[in-house]
Amino acid sequence: MEIHGLNKTTLLDYPEHVACTVFTGHCNFACPFCHNGDLVLCPGSQPLIDESEFEAFLNKRAAVLEGVCITGGEPSIQKDLPEFIAKIRSHGLNVKLDTNGSNPEILENLLNKNLLDMVAMDIKSSKAGYPEAIGIPGYDITNVCKSVDILKSSGIPYEFRTTVVRELHNREVFSDIAEWLKGCPAYFLQQFIPGERMIVDMLPEERRTYRYPNGLSAYSPEEMRQICSYLNELGIPAKLRGI
Repeated sequence: MEIHGLNKTTLLDYPEHVACTVFTGHCNFACPFCHNGDLVLCPGSQPLIDESEFEAFLNKRAAVLEGVCITGGEPSIQKDLPEFIAKIRSHGLNVKLDTNGSNPEILENLLNKNLLDMVAMDIKSSKAGYPEAIGIPGYDITNVCKSVDILKSSGIPYEFRTTVVRELHNREVFSDIAEWLKGCPAYFLQQFIPGERMIVDMLPEERRTYRYPNGLSAYSPEEMRQICSYLNELGIPAKLRGI
């Protein structure tokens, strides 16, 4: 497993659990608003944590930790993800996976093997807005839709979440998302926070398929509350996170 970061203690990444968070490198999306640009575009520039070192950490924190959150980058593109999760579970720990939903076969395999206790899946935009939101023109979202359906019938705790960016998300987008996610148990809205190492700023000119002359910007907290209320009116159990 390619581990490029470790948050040794978190009370936020895995709800209701004292957990640590493992960051994997690489991603098959290039979301312009992503603040983990280094992990996505140039993971080789980031420190690499050996699995044996991580195992030693888990042994040391056995009395404290309840779970591990695996995030990225995109963990599902790591070929040894099932084996890595199995090792974590051998320590008696729960596992939460953060994913963009682009690899439904991997997700279903992990669920069938009872290797996951919770999944958080990013919903980047409405179906029509996906290509721009992930920076891939013409992207076919069939796999993303399959992952949504897999989670809805999984029987384990899961949540959907969207990082809300003014230039990418509006009332029409959220109306379409509400129709798509109808029946989900939890949908979290995260306020976009501009950073210095976002993908939109790191991509070379020739790879900037979508352009934002004035940059990307966030909705205000009050506007975020209004979006949340609108989704609630549409029957979606939306909540704000981090505001």
